[in-house]
Amino acid sequence: MPESSRPDVATTAPASTTLYSERLWLPIGWWIAGIAVAALLAAEVHMGRPGLVSLLAYVVLLPIPIWLSFWLSRTRVEVVETGGVKELHVGRAHIPVNLISRAAAVPASAKSAAMGRQLDPSAFVQHRPWVKTMVLIVLDDPEDPTPYWLVSSRRPEALVKALSED
Repeated sequence: MPESSRPDVATTAPASTTLYSERLWLPIGWWIAGIAVAALLAAEVHMGRPGLVSLLAYVVLLPIPIWLSFWLSRTRVEVVETGGVKELHVGRAHIPVNLISRAAAVPASAKSAAMGRQLDPSAFVQHRPWVKTMVLIVLDDPEDPTPYWLVSSRRPEALVKALSED
């Protein structure tokens, strides 16, 4: 086969550098409570109907809180630089950092006000109730009607620093 008939090798995507990364894991106490409730329900079935049905209850009920805990912990907050462009990724949403005018940490004491009476209905909110602190990210994009993002973060100062670094 002549050398010229080979297909071109696909170009690879530019390497990306992760400047900040955080996964919003569910607290371990919630995992334990979910498994305990599932085990209690399976034990109820076991007491009411011993035999194969009771074993089936354990097999069916115990994986449910484990799966649910992983599913609730799926959100990741990242600042990634790819090909010289920094982007903020929150779950599936992402925005270039150059469209962010400023960012500020929201302490646990101000979270209620930020999520309540001061919340703009057109804001993008990624809230996890088990995370006490948040970051307010004000946008500067005339084409986007979203005024700001409000994102849960366990390390808000580190996220603000990653967003502000050039």
